[in-house]
Formats: sequence, C-alpha cells, structure tokens
Amino acid sequence: MNTIIEVNNVSKSFGRNTSLNQVLDNACMYVGEGEFVSLMGASGSGKSTLLYLIGGLDREFEGKISLCGRDIGSLKDRELSRLRLQNMGFVFQFYNLIMNLNVEDNILLPATINGRRRSDLKEQLDSILEITDLTSKRKAMPSTLSGGQQQRVAIARALLTNPAIVLADEPTGNLDSKSTDEIMELFARLNKEKGVTILQVTHSEHCASYGTRTVMLDSGKTVG
Repeated sequence: MNTIIEVNNVSKSFGRNTSLNQVLDNACMYVGEGEFVSLMGASGSGKSTLLYLIGGLDREFEGKISLCGRDIGSLKDRELSRLRLQNMGFVFQFYNLIMNLNVEDNILLPATINGRRRSDLKEQLDSILEITDLTSKRKAMPSTLSGGQQQRVAIARALLTNPAIVLADEPTGNLDSKSTDEIMELFARLNKEKGVTILQVTHSEHCASYGTRTVMLDSGKTVG
C-alpha cells in the first residue's frame, strides 16, 4: 500500500507562549492509498488543527507533512494550490454552500472558479449527482434541502474533480442520527467502490466505525 499522507514529528503552537499553547507535539501518522482513516481525540486535542495542516490551509508548523509524495512545506503557494486542486477535496461540518446558487451551481463553483468549463464537467457532474442521490435536486436551492442533503451537496462538490484524497472535518456534526448514517454510508461506499482515500476528524466512535482504521490524538501526540 502506497502512503498518500505522511505526518512526521509535526508540532504546532498558537501565540507566543509555546509551552502553554502547544496543540501538537511531534505528532506522527500516515494514511495509505485507499484507506478510510478516522482521527479521534478529546475536544480541543488538535484534531482539526492537524487536518488543516495536512490540507495546507495552515502552513505554520514544525516538522514535515507529505501529500502524494510531495513535501508541502517546500512548496510555493501556487504549487500547493495546484496540488490541492488536483488531488484533494474538503468537507466541513458547516456546509459552506452559496445560498443563492442552486445545487449544481454550488457543486461546479470551485472548479469553474479555477478555470474549468461547465461543458467539460457535464459528465462528471451527472455522475456525482447520481452517486450522491441528488439528481432530482440538481436545480433546487439549498434552503429547500435538509441538513443531510446539503452535506451531500458539499461532498459532491469535493468529489467533482475525482480527488485522490478527501479531508472531512466533523462532517456529521450538525446532522441527526439518520442523516449521519446516510452520510457515513456514502463515505464508506465512495471509499470501497471508487477507491477514494478519506481522512475524517470525528468525536464519534459510531462514525469512526465506518472507516478502516482509527488514529487517536492525545496530548498533541498521535497513537495508532
């Protein structure tokens, strides 16, 4: 199994007093290609911080993080943006949909902003709408959708360009138990059928059980 995410001795502090505000302390972990890994830990343990570092959303840290064999700390901003665009999709607890755009326009927005033509994305759009069970909702506005449906729109947006990696930060944190199971079953299916590598941050053992492996974060260090 090829390693697609590698975290080596990563430390992260906020503010000037690093001894009091250290969130990560020489954290180490890896994710193999095709895995569905859950990152767990107590509230405030640094799970989301580590996920954001892995995704290149925060570049201030000590240590080394590699994505798809490339050291992200050595990349220029434009190179990192290209790596994210070509290889990564993000799903957050809050759906971050544009409320005055319909479902398909929300899904297409990041790709079209980055220069892709809508006409070139039609086949991919139709496919991801079917996978996420949103075909009948493609012209619907977000305000008419349930929380679970809105999160499926966010997942479809993340998957549109067939990324190798999906990073998900508490993706079911705002959902009821039925919608939670539907979203986790979708992730598990995407992982098994499409081979998408998934790293999710969750506080829920139930959500973590859908994955292939769990990594615990405790006192800034990773275990597992």
